[in-house]
Amino acid sequence: MMRKTSLILLGAAAGTALTLVASSPRVGLMGMSAKAAAADTYRQLNLFGDVFERVRADYVEKPDDSKLVESAINGMLAGLDPHSSYMDPKSFRDMQVQTRGEFGGLGIEVTMEDGLVKVVTPIDETPAAKAGIMANDIITHLDGDAVQGLTLNQAVEKMRGPVNTKIKLTVMRKGGDKPLELSITRDVIRVRSVRSREEGDDVGYIRVTQFNEQTTEGVKKAITDISAKIPNDKIKGYVLDMRNNPGGLLDQAISVSDAFLDRGEIVSTRGRNAEETQRFSARAGDLTKGKPIIVLVNGGSASASEIVAGALQDHKRATLIGTRSFGKGSVQTIIPLGAGNGALRLTTARYYTPAGRSIQAKGITPDIEVLQDVPEELKARTDTKGEASLRGHLKAAEGDEKTGSQSYIPPDPKDDKALKQAVDLLRGIQTNAAFPPNPKAPVPN
Repeated sequence: MMRKTSLILLGAAAGTALTLVASSPRVGLMGMSAKAAAADTYRQLNLFGDVFERVRADYVEKPDDSKLVESAINGMLAGLDPHSSYMDPKSFRDMQVQTRGEFGGLGIEVTMEDGLVKVVTPIDETPAAKAGIMANDIITHLDGDAVQGLTLNQAVEKMRGPVNTKIKLTVMRKGGDKPLELSITRDVIRVRSVRSREEGDDVGYIRVTQFNEQTTEGVKKAITDISAKIPNDKIKGYVLDMRNNPGGLLDQAISVSDAFLDRGEIVSTRGRNAEETQRFSARAGDLTKGKPIIVLVNGGSASASEIVAGALQDHKRATLIGTRSFGKGSVQTIIPLGAGNGALRLTTARYYTPAGRSIQAKGITPDIEVLQDVPEELKARTDTKGEASLRGHLKAAEGDEKTGSQSYIPPDPKDDKALKQAVDLLRGIQTNAAFPPNPKAPVPN
């Protein structure tokens, strides 16, 4: 309702301005131009109606009217950006279940690229991860049927199904000689978005894999659990690992950031109209009691994880280690379309960090870049191209766009160079000018 009201007020203001300066020739021309544009829009809508009726009347087989309309809507949204889409009623219900942290399926985050399904990241401890699905895999066939020609929602729908049923995925990997055939058994996906452990007896490690409705409580519990095992006078600090975290809910990104901040802006969202700008600020109470924090990011860190990383970096609350993040800095608003009509997933704004940096198509640059040692057989597929490489992506608000970066995480923590450097910095074994953060130093751009 707030969005609708603001549009009504804007329209009223514009009308008043035209009335006050009606004698201006320029305003008169603008009015004529607006009328001409409206008339042209109606002509285009009439054209759509004509095409719709011709297809209904003359197509070789009788088409399904609802599918025709849905395809038209999907085509319109696909022309905007890769993250705007129409969700039919079932997809809308599935999305609501997913954000609660429990859903049915294989356990992979996917996007559409060149008409094929591309894996953003497999979710930890799910059938897809156990079957060996990797980030950047391209899914070409589902149960032998080509993915080409399907929308992303249609492909996702095919991958979902009853628990304990199997689906065969045909997967292409960069550097691979031939397609891989993987048979995966569907399961109920319960996403445990936060995991924690102690690194030795003096460092707390918290990994956030995505941002669903349980994430903030998971982070709070992780801090409590670590604090119970490592006394406050012994703990050197915390490592917050958000590598390959594809994002999730905005409110969870804000509340997770708030857990480490005492004050200040966390993020702002700016849409087409200035009056739609929203700012979100931290409340008093740093759950870590001011202990040093190092955040790990990489080319698979996107959206909500970039909001947290950007907020902590801008406030000099944390040092970021790793590689440039994905650069998904746009806000998608879910707009229900009424009972039985599904919902619209529409890009409505851009995210900005507290320092006013836009994340979109640029990402977050770490304070300390650390590249992992990648096994020879994986070198061809361990980089993520990033938001800037997606066809039709929302352009960066200002400055040059930047592509993604390395997204490989060694399976054995002993081989994890970024984690090792983070722990060594917290313990004072290594030193770096970026740690602890210098309040006067500029943020990486």
